[in-house]
Amino acid sequence: MASSDPVYLRVVADIRRQIVDGSLPPGAPIPSRAQLTRKYGVGETAARHALRVLAAEGLIIGRVGSGHYVRARPVLLPLHRWRFHDHHAPFGADIQSQGTRATWEWRAEHTEAPPGIAQRLRLDESASVTRVRYVFRGDGRPVQLATSYEPTGFGEPAAEENPRGLISRLSSFGIKVTEIVEQVYTRVPQPAESDVLALPAGVHVLHVERTHWAGDRPVETSDIVIPGDRFRLIYNHPL
Repeated sequence: MASSDPVYLRVVADIRRQIVDGSLPPGAPIPSRAQLTRKYGVGETAARHALRVLAAEGLIIGRVGSGHYVRARPVLLPLHRWRFHDHHAPFGADIQSQGTRATWEWRAEHTEAPPGIAQRLRLDESASVTRVRYVFRGDGRPVQLATSYEPTGFGEPAAEENPRGLISRLSSFGIKVTEIVEQVYTRVPQPAESDVLALPAGVHVLHVERTHWAGDRPVETSDIVIPGDRFRLIYNHPL
């Protein structure tokens, strides 16, 4: 580190290196603040900052009354984005096929389209849409959040006694879905998302912005939030 850098960054860099190269394996204890001050010749404040940065990066976890430990590297489970695309709960069907008990809850409401959603659905601002919020659980643990928006008039998917997939439901209205477009990016989770998904500090989420198209008309758009430390997305492209 350059001498102009804060001294705590020297501590962060060295501990990060040890975690990455395996010198400090998952579960290994991290030196206490007092030990860090002696080992690296830094003050109490610098040691505290270093631990906070490492925790924010998701490299270590704190245990009350016990100290800090190297966070275990999670095994990323596969999510096949197109495998069950017309199931009424594709995510639930996918993780259920992997032996995990899938459950979900939802809440549907009519509301005005937020500006960004109106743009994605090519509607006038404040046009009426049906919004459905989903919380998906695997073995009782929240593992995905989704919010779906549709122009009003297609019926409320959550109100059906035997929910169908979106494509089947729209087909009953004479609307043929011709394309599904997904844009995926990572971002810092919102506080409410971190709370519901019980995300450790420093973990980002995968945000999937999905839109169903019927020709040149968008007929549904969704924001899907997936913990970045638990899943990897798999897309198949048939030739």
